[in-house]
Amino acid sequence: MRSESDNQLIEGEIADYLLTDDGILISYSKSILRTVENISANVALVKKITNNKKVPLLIYLKNSPVTDKETRKFSTEQLPQIYTAMALVSKPGLSQLIMKIMFKFQNPPIPIKSFTDDQKARAWLTQFL
Repeated sequence: MRSESDNQLIEGEIADYLLTDDGILISYSKSILRTVENISANVALVKKITNNKKVPLLIYLKNSPVTDKETRKFSTEQLPQIYTAMALVSKPGLSQLIMKIMFKFQNPPIPIKSFTDDQKARAWLTQFL
């Protein structure tokens, strides 16, 4: 049986990923402008990593350029296709800013919560396994 430390980091254009032994996908966000094209490629990568199974996501956010409206809409539509829930881990204020930008006019399509402590984020996500 493989341990989490044996799992390889899978590199992507907008984030690198690690699937934990308990089934939580960890995302290390990159500071790159998100577009419909690179989000589409990222969705395909996530599906490949998870074998098309929806999983909870723990994402370590980084400052990134603000995306356009079309990309935000597309990204929001894709979330429930690949994730059961999302925990955003960042410095205080960053995830709240991203939440305001992404979900300004609508509620998130999956449970999403902001954290500054990744252990608390992981504990919260276990209910969505």
